[in-house]
This record gives sequence, C-alpha cells and structure tokens, in this order.
Amino acid sequence: MPGSQQARLDALFHALSDSSRRRMIDQLSLGPASVSSLAQPLKLAMPSVVKHLAVLERGGLVNSEKQGRVRTFQLVPGALAQVEAWAAERERTWRRRFDRLDAFLAATTDGERNGDA
Repeated sequence: MPGSQQARLDALFHALSDSSRRRMIDQLSLGPASVSSLAQPLKLAMPSVVKHLAVLERGGLVNSEKQGRVRTFQLVPGALAQVEAWAAERERTWRRRFDRLDAFLAATTDGERNGDA
C-alpha cells in the first residue's frame, strides 16, 4: 500500500478510535448537524467537540460548511470505502488460510482413518 494510502487509512482509523467521534458519526448518519447539536447528547464542552470534529474532518469522514455563525457538519459519502476494502482484504486472507487448514486437517484425518498414521 503506498504511503499516502497508508496515511489516509491511519487517519481514518484514528478518527474512528474514539467513542465520542463514533457517536457523532452515528448522529450525522441521520443528516447534517450543527456543532451545538452534536455536542448536546455527548455532554462535552464545546472546545472538546470542536477538536473531535477536526479529527473527523482530517480523517475525511465529515466536511463542514459555515453559514453565518453556525457551522454544520455532514458525512462524506463513501468515506469508509477504504476501511471496508482494507477489512475485506484481511477477511479474504484469513478465509484462504482457514480453507487451507481445513483441507490439511481433512487430509490428516482421512489418512489416520485409512491406517496411514
């Protein structure tokens, strides 16, 4: 994986590593929301919420727009695609390994039943 893709994946996983940020993502999945409406259910101080949102924005998960004094955030469509692709590749690798292990164990068990052991 090229360095830029690795850095992007690192930023995504970092953004997703905090439960408050994941709750913000859950809330944003319902539609765009202001900073204050994102802060309200978390019971966090506004500066903390702004820092969390900056991490989500650096991770490419959300973007924001300011209208007057209100900053509104929304999810970036397809932002999790790289995480999904990374996880799918790991799953394919482990499935192949388990398939080989199953084949080995089946061959070993068949050999023992036929008196080859």
